[in-house]
Amino acid sequence: MTSGTGTPRRTEPAGPDPAQFRVHVVTQAIRLFSEFGYESTTVEQIAAAAGVSRRTFFRQFRSKEDVIFADHESLLERVAEYLSGSFGDPWLAACDAAELVFGHFRDRRELAVWRYRVVQRVPALRERELVTTYRYERLFTDFLRAAVPSAEPVRTVSFAAAMTATHNYLLRAMIRGDETATAERLHRALYDVRRTFGVVPSATDSGAGQGRGAPQRAVTVVTFPVGSSPAEVAEQVRRQLEEDPPSP
Repeated sequence: MTSGTGTPRRTEPAGPDPAQFRVHVVTQAIRLFSEFGYESTTVEQIAAAAGVSRRTFFRQFRSKEDVIFADHESLLERVAEYLSGSFGDPWLAACDAAELVFGHFRDRRELAVWRYRVVQRVPALRERELVTTYRYERLFTDFLRAAVPSAEPVRTVSFAAAMTATHNYLLRAMIRGDETATAERLHRALYDVRRTFGVVPSATDSGAGQGRGAPQRAVTVVTFPVGSSPAEVAEQVRRQLEEDPPSP
């Protein structure tokens, strides 16, 4: 490319994708915090590990504390964008958004483990984590208040608190290595929250615009010896249900 005078014009190479760049810096920072300690790691060390200048670091993050929770900021925006849509079942949509958060950290479990270890060692970071958790809960509450204005405010607040606590319990269990803390288990647990609050639509209500809706009824088949007592039959049914529970 040339300028109007015929002099070749330098074309600057395109910069990295901003989202990917932030993920890269965050990953390097949390890795260093995990290995050498939060207080002992400097911004200069983070910038060097990420291959950026100190000035570039501060253009993206205000502090070391901000870099710890940077992906939460992006995720909060993603959840808010998701909840800005139109839903036939807002209660289910809120639970789906919580599952989105779980999936994000499940797919980045190693980074989540590093951050968990760092946060547990630094009181100020634990306090920041509590504030961040509340921001998710408040996002769900505000969404439901707007989407279901007829619901009692205390019911909306209680539902958002219950689903957030359920999600956080299983998220922490997953990060700590509990192999039973799966996305499927979270889905079933959030279904139980919806059922407890009486917001699971009936079979006639589920359909287009209802999201995944209520779980389909399942038929469990058991076998037992002839002459078994009613108690023995009931116990066999119980065991079979525990081994193969209905999937939401």
